[in-house]
Amino acid sequence: MFANPFKLKKLGVLGMNRRNVYCIAEHNDRRKYPLVDNKLKTKILAQEANIAVPKLLGTLSLQSEVRKIEHILKGLNGFVIKPAQGSGGKGILVVTSRKDDLFFKPGGESISFREIKQHISNTLSGLYSLGGKVDVVMIEQLVEFDPIFDKYSFEGVPDIRIILYKGFPAMAMLRCSTKASDGKANLHQGAVGVGIDITTGKALSAVQYNKPVIKHPDTGYDFSELSISHWKNMLELSARCYDMTKLGYLGVDIVIDQYLGPLILELNARPGLAIQIANQKGILKRFERIDTAPAYLTAYERIDFILEQFGKNIQLEFKL
Repeated sequence: MFANPFKLKKLGVLGMNRRNVYCIAEHNDRRKYPLVDNKLKTKILAQEANIAVPKLLGTLSLQSEVRKIEHILKGLNGFVIKPAQGSGGKGILVVTSRKDDLFFKPGGESISFREIKQHISNTLSGLYSLGGKVDVVMIEQLVEFDPIFDKYSFEGVPDIRIILYKGFPAMAMLRCSTKASDGKANLHQGAVGVGIDITTGKALSAVQYNKPVIKHPDTGYDFSELSISHWKNMLELSARCYDMTKLGYLGVDIVIDQYLGPLILELNARPGLAIQIANQKGILKRFERIDTAPAYLTAYERIDFILEQFGKNIQLEFKL
């Protein structure tokens, strides 16, 4: 079944063209894109703003530095290797355990030091970067995800995507890793997107490959029982990312470490539209309500605004 454009407009669905013209071009200064397109720059900027991020273990920027990886990984059982300028989850290598010089990915597949070095070499050459640019490799500490997600993740770290509009959290979803997604929270690779009530942190609906699901495909647990802790803290953390970047349309990806709490994983100046499918609601009506907010509010005042305004109306929104 396909909805016609008039019905989608009535439902407040944000389409690709309007996203590009109205949200991105109008609200995002292109000169600020490097702050979020480069994950290393984002991490440095966040640390300067006292915003919590996963610990950076090391960086590699030259092919001649690849051999340093053995020293960086010495004694580490889990870690993440990612391109600084990657997109869509491409090039991210997650290792959850090791035995001597053999490493194991979330799905149990083994990988050798030689294969890791080859992966790093490919990353440096720009295989996974935006536009094929020569890249920098980041090695990060593996997030020890909160036990509340044990039922809703397959060997990986789930993350929360929050869409900010003018610095106001407008819509949220949880991305749960699956066997199909190789332990990565990437919807295009088969992760499950769970729509989250922006005011409470409770699950509303869930989709995999854009089709509704009720239970996690690997663990079998029902998503309707899911409720995310630290929710207001996460809203405030995301809202501060607007103050840090001044990008008016921004995707903020957050993970919850069981010891460190919520951490900013990365930012996206061109967040996709699948969050509407996960929530089964259009996002434009929320943008319109945010447009009525007073100017120059602090991050904490913006959170109070959306909790008050959306708390009254979120159950009245039309479902897709």
